[in-house]
Amino acid sequence: MKSKAAADQLTLYKAIDNILWNDWDPINLNDNENLRDEYQRYTSSIYKLKIEGATVEVIASRLREIEIKIGLDNEYIKCIEIAQKIVALNS
Repeated sequence: MKSKAAADQLTLYKAIDNILWNDWDPINLNDNENLRDEYQRYTSSIYKLKIEGATVEVIASRLREIEIKIGLDNEYIKCIEIAQKIVALNS
């Protein structure tokens, strides 16, 4: 049986994954469920930042780094908005 802490961690991880898919979605894929795993490669690094108590700015900067790495030039303000949602999640 899973402990409450493990269940809470899984819930947080899934919440971050959902935010990345539903809200961040920098390459506009979330209308195709077949591509649902596209951003999951980034979930663990964002999750790690969250559980370490990273600030909105640190998480937003990481999201921006990812966007630049995949060749995007989206507005940084969106990264801030997504980071705020992640920081607001219960740990």
